[in-house]
Amino acid sequence: MFRLWAKIFKDNRMLRDTVICDDSSETRTHKVFNALDEICYQFDLGKPMWLDATIHDFKKHSKARFTPDNFVEQIDFDFLEIQVIEED
Repeated sequence: MFRLWAKIFKDNRMLRDTVICDDSSETRTHKVFNALDEICYQFDLGKPMWLDATIHDFKKHSKARFTPDNFVEQIDFDFLEIQVIEED
C-alpha cells in the first residue's frame, strides 16, 4: 500500500488535509503523480510545478512543499506539503 499525506497551511495552521491511498502496481513516480493529481482535484487547485529544489527535497526526505512560486495561479494559503507516509 502506498499512502501520500497532503496538507495545506496558512499562518502556521493546517487548513485542510487528505490521505491518498494507491494499491496499484505502478512505479513510485507514477503513484506520486497520480496522488498529486487527486489532491489537486480534491482541493480544487491547479497542478504545481516541480522546481529543482522541490524535487531535491522530495528525493531526500519523501516530503515536498509547494509554495506560491510553484503555482501559476494565485493561491490563498502559504504552502501545500506532501509526504509519503507508507510504501510497499
